[in-house]
Amino acid sequence: MTTDFERLRLLWPDHLGLARGKYLTPEKAVEGTAHCISLFTLGFDRVMTPHEAGLMMEGLPDCDAIFDLEDIRDGWQEGTAVVVPEIVRGGMPVPLAPRNVLKEAVAKWQAKGLEPIVGIELEAFLFEPDGEGGWRPISTPGAYVYGTGAAVDPSGTIDEIMSTAAKAGMRLESVNSEYDNGQFELTLRYDEALQAADDAFLFKVMAKEVAVSRGMHLTFMGKPINGRGGSGLHINLSFNDEDGTNVLYDGDVEDGLSEMARSVIAGLLHHHVGMTALMAPTVNAYKRLQPGSLCGYWANWGYDHRGVTVRVPPARGNGTRLEHRVGDGSLTPHQGIAAVLTSALLGYEKGYELGPAETLDCIDRASTDIVCPASLAEALDALEADTDLVEAFGAGYVDGYITVKRAEWARYEKWTTDWEMSEYLPFL
Repeated sequence: MTTDFERLRLLWPDHLGLARGKYLTPEKAVEGTAHCISLFTLGFDRVMTPHEAGLMMEGLPDCDAIFDLEDIRDGWQEGTAVVVPEIVRGGMPVPLAPRNVLKEAVAKWQAKGLEPIVGIELEAFLFEPDGEGGWRPISTPGAYVYGTGAAVDPSGTIDEIMSTAAKAGMRLESVNSEYDNGQFELTLRYDEALQAADDAFLFKVMAKEVAVSRGMHLTFMGKPINGRGGSGLHINLSFNDEDGTNVLYDGDVEDGLSEMARSVIAGLLHHHVGMTALMAPTVNAYKRLQPGSLCGYWANWGYDHRGVTVRVPPARGNGTRLEHRVGDGSLTPHQGIAAVLTSALLGYEKGYELGPAETLDCIDRASTDIVCPASLAEALDALEADTDLVEAFGAGYVDGYITVKRAEWARYEKWTTDWEMSEYLPFL
């Protein structure tokens, strides 16, 4: 707990992946504060699309952001502490808040005597002003994958993000340039699921703000540049029992994977199509989810295979983990982890059959024809059709999410794009 601050900054994730909140004085910090619950009906265009739980047509009433003083932590702005609050109404968790959905998903696992442990890998592109009021990717002609230092970060922006994270108590494990120029991978240390989600959420806010302070733009958008790779949010998952033992490991079998590990993988693959809308939450995300993009396009799994959806890294013993690779860089960590935990739990409870590990290249060949939906619209339909997943994840959340996201898709369908202008305007 941090006690010495001039102001307290409340930050909490909404359904769009935005960080909502307020600054509070130290005096107000002991009380909490209210927000309008109907913000859960907002799209990126700031237009409200009514749905039942958003209470837009019932007068746009308040919900409350509450927190324990013990959860206040160091921030990255001078004199400013940070806390991720609970979002409640009438003393009950608001079902539209991603953090509440994650808490419920974690509680279901804890009721079975198991603690989900999560590590998050983030990918992002760094942009600089293009001189015409827009943005372009930073110029790093000497960059290469797994690069560090000035060759890949000539402005020092990523370096400052690393040092700021350390000052704010955000535990980065590694940072390096990715395959494409101007893209970086930022890996956070694993922790219990809710803490890992909070850390990743706050890290993304901090990293973007450090970039802004230097006149740059760090984007977690899944596919911001034509002709370059995409940015994902990979979720590494394991489970500890009450003794702290990783139950995904079984030293008595050849590959070291327990029956529980297999059932968890089976759940993630069984609900692969239905959960895509929760893992890839934007129109743009489906430009990344393509064959050969190392993004979890196919419903498959494999040993140390980066072309599959569920990769099993080589570490065993208490280091055994599953890496889920579908998540788009724009994904709210709480929503993504909740979706993974929910699908995994369904596999654990229902005993879905797990097929053999992938052995094909996953560049243009895979052993399954089950793939991610082709668009946000198709993904939303698939989510709605996966009634087991909807019920387990939270029907209230899914209803509100689908309503707002279908409005987002409708706006996209009516929008004239740069591609259309480039392709047709010179001739037609």
